[in-house]
Amino acid sequence: MKPTVKTIDDVVRELEMIITNSELRKSPRGYFAGLYRRVTLEIQKGVEETDPEKQIFQDNARMAALDVVFADRYIEAFYGFKKSEKISDSWQLPFVYSREYWPIVLQHLLLGMNAHINLDLGIAAAEIMQGKDIEDLHDDFNKINEVLSSLVGEVEKDLTKIWPGLKRILKWTKKIDDFLIDFSMKAARDGAWDFACELSETPRELWAAKIEERDQKVTETAKLITHPGRLVGFIFKIIRIFEKGTVEDKISYMTKVRLSEE
Repeated sequence: MKPTVKTIDDVVRELEMIITNSELRKSPRGYFAGLYRRVTLEIQKGVEETDPEKQIFQDNARMAALDVVFADRYIEAFYGFKKSEKISDSWQLPFVYSREYWPIVLQHLLLGMNAHINLDLGIAAAEIMQGKDIEDLHDDFNKINEVLSSLVGEVEKDLTKIWPGLKRILKWTKKIDDFLIDFSMKAARDGAWDFACELSETPRELWAAKIEERDQKVTETAKLITHPGRLVGFIFKIIRIFEKGTVEDKISYMTKVRLSEE
């Protein structure tokens, strides 16, 4: 049975359970869960700030609600996949991809971010703003997205720690940078907001069709990650061969080490 998630503490608890499950199964699905836990803790820190001069979000209670609805879509997809239930194609792809040997950590993370930002974030925003002016959420929407999108550059730094030899490759070619630029987080943010606005203007009984249409577009975008081109694909294979540590080591790195650096 899918767990009930009502608070950010519930979200953190479920993410930790997914991380533990992934470590036991030696599943790369734990990479995204580990990084997402850090994002959730940062958002939690923001919504608990009471000093007006330090407050990040315009409406802390609303942001907490958005964070829970947003995270619940990922948690629901994770457990749905485990039970072989029908889930969105944009989440089905990274979960299936996690069974393959060749994808590197970066690809696993970006596939998760693609599904969660490009599909889930817009739906979550439209849900919590039903019957309200969604434009009131725009600034806070961008702030939660900034936390997520800032991970792209950090992921590249993480890769150099998992495999130090990557630094030499990054000096030799800018193809990895071009790949990250192509998979633009700014474009993802803007597209997610446009989708949220479109849903908010659509009668609820018509949401399913809109979400299905969006899901197919997001799944198509994932091809930039799974099929990055011959040269980048070749570089990724080299990186994969020399990545240090087991799956459990990498999951642990994405969670414990990163959190200790905050």
